[in-house]
This record gives sequence, C-alpha cells and structure tokens, in this order.
Amino acid sequence: MAKINFIEHDGTEHSVEADNGLTIMEAAVKNMVPGIDADCGGACACATCHIYVEGDWFSKVGTPDPMEESMLDFAQDRRENSRLSCQIKISGELDGIVVKLPEFQG
Repeated sequence: MAKINFIEHDGTEHSVEADNGLTIMEAAVKNMVPGIDADCGGACACATCHIYVEGDWFSKVGTPDPMEESMLDFAQDRRENSRLSCQIKISGELDGIVVKLPEFQG
C-alpha cells in the first residue's frame, strides 16, 4: 500500500492510500480525485489522466514507453515531467509520491 498525494492546479491537495499493483489513475478514480478524467479507462488510448510527477519521484516511476509518449502528444501543457497516470503502477517504492494535476485534461 502506498500514499499518493495529488495536488490540483489550484493547490487543493488530496492524499489517498492505494494497494500495490493498481495504477495512479485507478487510485484517483476510486477516491474521486477531481482532475483525472480517465476517459479510456486506463488503456493508454487518450491523455485524460495526464499528471506531472514532482521532484525525485520522476526517476522512480520510470520512463514512458513509445505508446505513452505518443498519447502524451495529445496532452495539454505537456512538460518534461508529464506522465499518464494509467501507466504508473503503485508500489511501496512510490509511498508518498507527489503528483500535480494540469488545469485541463485533453
């Protein structure tokens, strides 16, 4: 189990606990965190679960595969630390991770 800290674009924080093996997107949806639309349900077929992985956490989540990179091209305001939350599996190593949510998904 890991604690995930979501920060909305306006600074509102949501901390949730989620089981290992789920994705960050699944944790957000199950806990009704606003700002994660997840239109494709986690199939890496849209960019509506776009997040920014903060600080040293970025190196712990790994790099996006080519399919995710392609989908990130559709994300609004893509940055160097952009990821799709449906592609990041939760593990004990990610306990305490901080992710920021963009103002708009798309």
